[in-house]
Amino acid sequence: MFIPIRDDVPTIRKPYVTIGLISLNTLVFLYSIMLGSRGYQLFTIQFGFIPVELVHSIELTPTIPASVYFTAFTSMFMHGGWMHLIGNMLFLWIYGNNIEDYFGPVKFLIFYLISGLAAIALFTLLGPNGEVPLVGASGAIAGVMGAYMVLYPKARITVLMIFIFIRFINLPAKTVLGFWFVYQIVMSLVNTTGGGGVAWAAHVGGFLFGWLILKLLVRIWGKGSTPSGGQRVYRMQW
Repeated sequence: MFIPIRDDVPTIRKPYVTIGLISLNTLVFLYSIMLGSRGYQLFTIQFGFIPVELVHSIELTPTIPASVYFTAFTSMFMHGGWMHLIGNMLFLWIYGNNIEDYFGPVKFLIFYLISGLAAIALFTLLGPNGEVPLVGASGAIAGVMGAYMVLYPKARITVLMIFIFIRFINLPAKTVLGFWFVYQIVMSLVNTTGGGGVAWAAHVGGFLFGWLILKLLVRIWGKGSTPSGGQRVYRMQW
């Protein structure tokens, strides 16, 4: 396995929204674990997204109801444990600041949320009767990663490689993200139920959405300018 640590793409804008999303996700998680084990479970059931409730218009927990349309958003800010949170926030920081730099803060936030909804849509399509609450920012972050794949395929990502040996290596973004995406597809085909607590299909849905949208936008608005270093710098002209 390999874990991305940083990239080599500079930014011009301060990533205020990215920082805000990381902070909000962290605060929500801290609040949830402060509720205790029983409170955390109820919090997850109430505000996590449950596909069967949307597909069949039912409420599985009538004593703690929450609109399924509301939970489609709240579930993006919830996590199932410390490693779940830390991993997602690391990915969001590495890739999110550059995509926010491209869009600007408001449009980046809109893109992020819609990516999360796209992830939920595919997850629901492939498991319409699922009763396990879906939580986590990874679907929305996958959309950010898909966008990064389009904008910065030649960026260098420093990754921590853990395979027999442990070392840091630099790889092109298209290699890192391409391997990650193929792995998500394979796992979603092997385990369509999201077993092990991982919503593989949601990752695929988010990534595809981000990749397709950025392909379209780049085709419409162009690819930006190329500095002396050779790595393209993209700016959306709204």
